[in-house]
This record gives sequence, structure tokens and C-alpha cells, in this order.
Amino acid sequence: MEIRSVGIVGAGQMGNGIAHVFAMAGYDVLLNDVNPEMLSRAIATIDKNMERQVSRGKLAAEDKAAAMARIRTTAVLADLGPLDLVIEAATEKEAIKNAIFDGLLPHLGPDTILTSNTSSISITRLASRTDRPEKFMGFHFMNPVPVMQLVELIRGIATDKATYDTLLAVVDKLGKTAASAEDFPAFIVNRILMPMINEAVYTLYEGVGSVKSIDESLKLGANHPMGPLELADFIGLDTCLAIMNVLHEGLGDTKYRPCPLLAKYVEAGWLGRKTQRGFYDYRGEVPVPTR
Repeated sequence: MEIRSVGIVGAGQMGNGIAHVFAMAGYDVLLNDVNPEMLSRAIATIDKNMERQVSRGKLAAEDKAAAMARIRTTAVLADLGPLDLVIEAATEKEAIKNAIFDGLLPHLGPDTILTSNTSSISITRLASRTDRPEKFMGFHFMNPVPVMQLVELIRGIATDKATYDTLLAVVDKLGKTAASAEDFPAFIVNRILMPMINEAVYTLYEGVGSVKSIDESLKLGANHPMGPLELADFIGLDTCLAIMNVLHEGLGDTKYRPCPLLAKYVEAGWLGRKTQRGFYDYRGEVPVPTR
């Protein structure tokens, strides 16, 4: 199946990034969110990010204009029904994702491929709630989507080869690299990354080091481009906690137990950059550690 039109559910950080790269690759994009303000903000973000590419000589002004013209928005979920591919990019909560799929199913054509950008939840379980488990896959982009090269492709137990091959061709057209992952909690990237972040939070919780010393240690001692606590703020502490809970519950091993300090930050609403406070306070000109 050749994909020409793409619907994206969720206009947050991941959704607008996915819309950006699909429009750049020549696809017609329909971006959906229940909040019209989020849609306006997403279009402004995409425009700003593309303009940055133009200013750096990575994108011609006319190509930017053409890409922006390929993006439409809607607050009505049913409008995505006639499209070839739908990507759910909502918050990392299974109940919300299931509600989205329930709302989509009556409007989808028989050949529409349905995917989730989930970073940890079982693809087989999500697919089982739909009428097309053979045409359902995990389609996990990395953040920030326009910059990161990798896309994880996760097949559920019922996903057919034609669906996998179609999405493999889409990743190639996007100019990205696909990594095939089995359908186990958190797949490949987050199965490795999130326990490292969680251990960094434990290191802070136990007083082994401060926010600054932990991040500097990994940047200068392990050559990481970003410290683990800084990265957690970038990802969103609520997302980190959700993934650790999936790992802990799905694999049943105490080594995946979320750090209580991570849970406390989430309870406080200190979710990282998106709320201006997390392990750093971003409300001033320079981020300041909160511990």
C-alpha cells in the first residue's frame, strides 16, 4: 500500500514534530487535537522550526512554504477517517489511547493503517481493542522528531508483513532509519534509557550527588551530550514515570521500581521544561537546579 495522506492525533511536542517531518517528505498531513489552542501552537512551532532550517541553509524558502501548505488541522477526530495512515501521538496513558482508537474506528476505511507513537505500552494489547490488529503497529519517533534519526517499528503479535513493509518504506521516504523491536515493555530505546534516568534520580534521592554534579559527571565522564536529569526534564518527568511504571508492572522486576523522588516531582506538577520546573527551574534566563 502506498501512503499519501497521514493523520496525527495529538498536537503536542511529538505530534507537531511528526507533522513537520511528514510534510517535509511530501505527505498530506491532517493534525488533530481536542484543544484548538494546541493546534494553533503546533502550527506556530512547526513554522518556527522550519524557518530555523531556512536560516541555516538546510531548507529552501519555497520548500518550507510548500511543506506548510500540506499541513491542515482539525479538532474533529472523524475527519481523519479517509486517510491512508493514522498515527496516535497522545499522552502516554493507555486509557486515553484506547479512547482515541474507539473514536476513530467507526470512521476508518478498511485499508487504513493504524499506529501508535507509544514509547512503552504493549502494541499487541492496543491492537486487540481495534478491528484491524493486522494493520496496527507501533511507530515510535524520537524527540525532537525533526532532528532525531531513529524510528522504532514494533509489530504486535497479529501485525502482517504488508503493514510492516509499508511503514518501513515510509521511514525510508522520511529520510530516517528504522529499528525493528519486539513487543516487550518499552521496546529498545526506553528499555535501556529510562532505567538509566531512574538510577540518576535515585542517585539524587540518596544524596550521592547534586543535580549539577550528576549531569556533569555523565556529560564529562561518559561523553553524553546531555545529563540524565536534564534529559528527563526534556522528555517530561510524567512520561519518564509512566514508562518506568510500564517496565515495573510488565516485567515484574524490582530493578525497574520508579524512584519515589521522580513520583514526588510529578505529583508537584514539576514535569520539566513543559511546566518550567523539574530537576531544573527554567523560569529565569539560565536554568537553575532545584536540588
